[in-house]
Amino acid sequence: MREAKRVVVKVGSSSITHTSGGINHEALTELVGVLAERRHAGKEVLLVSSGAISAGMGQLGMPTRPTELPQAQAAAAVGQGQLMSAYSLLFQGLGLTMGQVLLTTEDVTRRATYLNGRSTLQTLLEFGAVPVINENDTVATQEIRFGDNDRLAALVAHLVDADALILLSDVDALYDGPPSREGTSRIPFVADVAAMDDVEIGGTGSGVGTGGMRTKVDAARIATAAGIPTMLTSMPNARHALLGEQVGTAFAPTGRRRSARRLWLAHATHPAGRLVLDDGAVEAVRTKGRSLLHAGVIEAQGRFLAGDAVDLADRHGHVFARGLVNYDVSDVHRAMGRTTRDLSDAIGPAFERSLVHRDHLVLLP
Repeated sequence: MREAKRVVVKVGSSSITHTSGGINHEALTELVGVLAERRHAGKEVLLVSSGAISAGMGQLGMPTRPTELPQAQAAAAVGQGQLMSAYSLLFQGLGLTMGQVLLTTEDVTRRATYLNGRSTLQTLLEFGAVPVINENDTVATQEIRFGDNDRLAALVAHLVDADALILLSDVDALYDGPPSREGTSRIPFVADVAAMDDVEIGGTGSGVGTGGMRTKVDAARIATAAGIPTMLTSMPNARHALLGEQVGTAFAPTGRRRSARRLWLAHATHPAGRLVLDDGAVEAVRTKGRSLLHAGVIEAQGRFLAGDAVDLADRHGHVFARGLVNYDVSDVHRAMGRTTRDLSDAIGPAFERSLVHRDHLVLLP
């Protein structure tokens, strides 16, 4: 963490806003000060910040975080401007420029838009600015939402080739049980997130956020699988975490960086349907790295269109891959189980393409 040239820092709503809504300016000032120190030391920092909905709650007279999407989007529309204005003034006071970047999953699952997003972030960093990133809550539909900024932060860390990811929460570390329960202990180091089945992890967040410890562990799994070391700690420990001190919980990288396209496909898409494959097709896709052809499909579920993400499952229902399908579901029903030559002769050359090409397919754990 201390030597990392480029770090993505994520902060949750509960760390920078009040429970009743509104910005916690004291906490925000502290956070910006820590990030500015890092930037003035010659290191690059990107901030993924929650808090827009909570910031707008008070202005709209909402006593608690709205659960309905239209109300949440209205609060975000009011709060996003307030939050970015506060960030801008604080960074400006410390001699830095911040740039707002709002994303939805559609922005990072379409090749043209995620390449453009990466270019924008890179250019901001080249100009010495601090990108402040949030999900575009005001326009994202339920189907295209990240759902939490922890996962967004992990994806952004991969997108910009970050050297490290820090997740700031209202809890100072991951514990081997509920932190309030007597006898629980801090877990200082996790060598492999996949080996944490015996750890009791809570799943709910604060009253003003959407995450919780589960989403942070999931974000750590995404980042470390892509070769990015991750630190989980509380906001008061942000400076210590950036200095590489022994705080919070450190997650070691377990994999190597994969193509951004495949990472988006695995973690930033919501499948619109499912294709059930016969045994031969499962082996061809999973073991031999081949594209999926119509002949290997025994069932098509959902209402997907060409270009949508679909899950690939074996005949027992186990989902083992996800890919972008080249045909509408109606066409799949006409063509499944038939060979490419048969389809070309009977229907036409439009069916000579693979159903899911291997370049647009990723295996899932």
